[in-house]
Amino acid sequence: MAEKEQDVKTNEMSIEQKLKLLYELQMVASEKDKLKTLRGELPLEVQDLEDEIAGLKTRINNYKDDVRNLETAIANRKTAIQESKALIAKYTEQQNNVRNNREFDSLSKEIEFQNLEIELSEKRIREHSAELTKKTEAIESSQELLNEREADLDSKQKELEEITSETQIETDKLNDKSSKIESQIEERLLIAFRRIRKNARNGLAVVTVERDACGGCFNKIPPQRQLDIAFRKKIIVCEYCGRILVDKDINE
Repeated sequence: MAEKEQDVKTNEMSIEQKLKLLYELQMVASEKDKLKTLRGELPLEVQDLEDEIAGLKTRINNYKDDVRNLETAIANRKTAIQESKALIAKYTEQQNNVRNNREFDSLSKEIEFQNLEIELSEKRIREHSAELTKKTEAIESSQELLNEREADLDSKQKELEEITSETQIETDKLNDKSSKIESQIEERLLIAFRRIRKNARNGLAVVTVERDACGGCFNKIPPQRQLDIAFRKKIIVCEYCGRILVDKDINE
């Protein structure tokens, strides 16, 4: 019921009243923008640092997985070398008890094969060890960078929190004021206001006519159109930038 009463009151408003409310809402929005400007690029810097830190942690974890895999591969190769040496000892001993040259040659080939296996394992161990050294160094350098970035993030977050706390009371007041004004504006106009404001580079959805030009894009406005704006009988938008136009005496 309350909503219906509000709709009726909104519909009963004159165009002039609607324009004044829209302009007042723009003034509040601009004040809120100024408070955001005080924070500057800090929110983006904090977000970038958080993303970079998350990426570094993922990279370090991947390096650690690689290190574990390399250590396992080296251990397996060392085990394979021991097994090959044991087989060589076994085949060498068997050679002393062979009954013919064919058996001796067969064992010699097995010994030769195991020696090749040992050489291959030693080669792989050298390769894995070199790669292990690189990964370990990468972990150390990434960890140093991570520590630096975490210190930067901590500093930026404190700075942002200080600025936010300093402006929080004013922000809350402006939010309350904005909500009260919005409750008096019909939904259609409010949606249009938000859309224009979102698309406007400077956040201005409602602008005054200054020196015969749009206060948003600074394009000239014809005299007859300026008269229409001054009469406040209809809502007029700039044909160049789409902003809602009001006369400079709208608040008087």
